[in-house]
Amino acid sequence: MRRGARSNGRPERERFYRNTFLLGGNIVKKALEGVRVLDFTQVLAGPFCTMNLADFGAEVIKIEKPGVGDGSRIFGPFKNGQSGYYTLVNRGKKGIAIDLKKGKDLIYDMVKSCDIVVENFKPGVMKKLGFSYEDLKQINPKIIYCSISGFGQDSPMRDLPAYDIVAQGMSGMMSITGYPDTPPARVGASLGDVSAGLYAVTGILLALYNRERTGQGQYVDIAMLDSVFAFIETNIVRHTIGGVHPTRVGARHPLSAPFDIYMCKDAHVIIAVASDHHFAKLCEIIGQPDLIKNPKFDSDPHRSENDVELKAILEKFFADYTVAEAMEMMQKESIPCGPLCTVDEACQNPSILQRDMLVEIDQPGMGKVKITGNPIKLSQTPPDPCHPAPLLGQDTQEVLRDVFGFSDEQIAKWKEEKVL
Repeated sequence: MRRGARSNGRPERERFYRNTFLLGGNIVKKALEGVRVLDFTQVLAGPFCTMNLADFGAEVIKIEKPGVGDGSRIFGPFKNGQSGYYTLVNRGKKGIAIDLKKGKDLIYDMVKSCDIVVENFKPGVMKKLGFSYEDLKQINPKIIYCSISGFGQDSPMRDLPAYDIVAQGMSGMMSITGYPDTPPARVGASLGDVSAGLYAVTGILLALYNRERTGQGQYVDIAMLDSVFAFIETNIVRHTIGGVHPTRVGARHPLSAPFDIYMCKDAHVIIAVASDHHFAKLCEIIGQPDLIKNPKFDSDPHRSENDVELKAILEKFFADYTVAEAMEMMQKESIPCGPLCTVDEACQNPSILQRDMLVEIDQPGMGKVKITGNPIKLSQTPPDPCHPAPLLGQDTQEVLRDVFGFSDEQIAKWKEEKVL
């Protein structure tokens, strides 16, 4: 028996209510209502992808190994023994525990009523298990199947393991991150995982849209290395077109100035000037209106070439002012600027708070905790990231019975056989 086998309609009603919520007193449907995702992912890149799908109403069913679970469950920070790392990127999902080596027929039956499969094993693992795209599309030709890996399915390096720092280092990202007199640095967040997760979401949604038009599913292949390489944006064309070998320049922009952090009386202020108009305004603020006529500073390329001298001029002026005072002067002239915040300061930013970028969930075993919200704001179908992450296998019985329609007797048999 599969989904829809129960005659009382309970699964369909429950599915509707899971995909609606109250906004301003009105019932709002979610953008991905009715989309079912079978999630084989773990740690970060894959779970970050499926987290975003869940935020917008997809029914994400996370499959974990019985008694072991997602590898990120052992990553801190911890509260009452529960992982905040795991909680963040697995919110809003349903959790089931299946031994993939013993549960092949069960997975096959589940795939029949799913729309999307996402996995981030090393290339070849899913094929060995019997769950490759070629295997599953024979069961469900409309399936959209996304694989996320370090280097991609057809890469000559496909069989090599990779983590975020490997992708950042091989992409060139680390070579342009840091200061000239310091070793290359990793970007302070797992850009390789997050960028791959975002491109995976994009690929899945494009495939989903195409399926609406053609009725055909397809394979989505995402690599961490490709994703970070794409994120170094203009540095590529600076090399391929401009013949430049981009290097580390610190916090400043490699092509524009003043576009850096500048020391004030109490802390650093960020100034981002990329036009002559804004630079002229800045010159007036510091009491040197003729500076823009100086051949060293009369254009953005010239200012960039003489950035060290220009930075010294600006810091000499701002040394007498606090960050707040410097920002007030520049904001009056609409010059892009801001404070250099720590993470705890960013968590108190009124814009972050107003736009629900910190949300509270009631996580089993942890209680109420604050996690990152979703930055995609849709007017008609906004995200709903305020749901807890599943405990290991907590929804196995409910999902197999109420979503896929299996009998309690069959579920009990699978438990006896150690499939679950």
